[in-house]
Formats: sequence, structure tokens, C-alpha cells
Amino acid sequence: MKIAIGADHAGYRLKDVIVPFLQELGHDVVDVGCHGPDSVDYPDYAFSVCEKVVSGDADKGILLCGTGIGMSIAANKIPGIRCALVHDLFSAKATREHNDTNVLAMGERVVGPGVAQDIVKVWLETAFSEGGRHIGRINKVKQIEERQSLHP
Repeated sequence: MKIAIGADHAGYRLKDVIVPFLQELGHDVVDVGCHGPDSVDYPDYAFSVCEKVVSGDADKGILLCGTGIGMSIAANKIPGIRCALVHDLFSAKATREHNDTNVLAMGERVVGPGVAQDIVKVWLETAFSEGGRHIGRINKVKQIEERQSLHP
């Protein structure tokens, strides 16, 4: 699987843990930055990752900042993105099974490296398996996106 990953200055250290972990799991990784502690704007990195997911240049995306909140807000402004802010294994699994999320957001200041790796593994290995009523709900979200694109 091809995974796009991006972080701001408050999440780059966790990204430096997650990138080699993804590679060990056999995934191709596209790292859009950032690569250091100098202050940057998280929406730029959220957009870069999400653009790759929406265009098909990546299968899924991972976003990291201090809390994951800013990244998830920015990501979910992009039509076609279903980004979940996750800090535990139950949510990692549920958001794939029920919401078919294509982008994962986490906070470096909230989860440690080991928990983050476990979350990523569960999130990537869990399929959208619930179907049924969940497909209808995802389609309603898509309809909202379509209506908003008609009335910016």
C-alpha cells in the first residue's frame, strides 16, 4: 500500500518513528514533510497528504501534529477525505470498520511512539467490513460535500 504522511513542527518527531515502521510493514511511503522543529502551518501539510489520497497517488494518508486536531480539521475540509483523529486502538479499528476512513490523524503530544505504531497497524489492517447502514451514512457525507461544492 502507498501511504502519504505529513506532519507539522509539533508532529515531525512522531513521523520520524512512523515512516520506518510503515516501511518495515512493507508499505511505500511518500513523506511530504516537515522535517524539523521550525514553525510551519499544518494546513499546508494536511492539504499535501490529502491531495495525494484524493488523486489516487496514495492509498491512504497519515497526519501528525501536536494534538492531531488541527490536521483533522484541515483534512476534513477536502472533498473525498474522511479523516479520523485517533488516540486509541478501539477508535482506530472502529473508524475503518464503520467510516471507511482514508486519512488518520494523531497527536505527538497525546500518544507515545509505541501506541502510535499500534494505532497505525490496526488502522491499516482493518477493512471497511460493516457495510449495510454504514454505506448509507458515508453516502450522506458525500452528498453534503457535493452540496457544499455547489454553494462555496
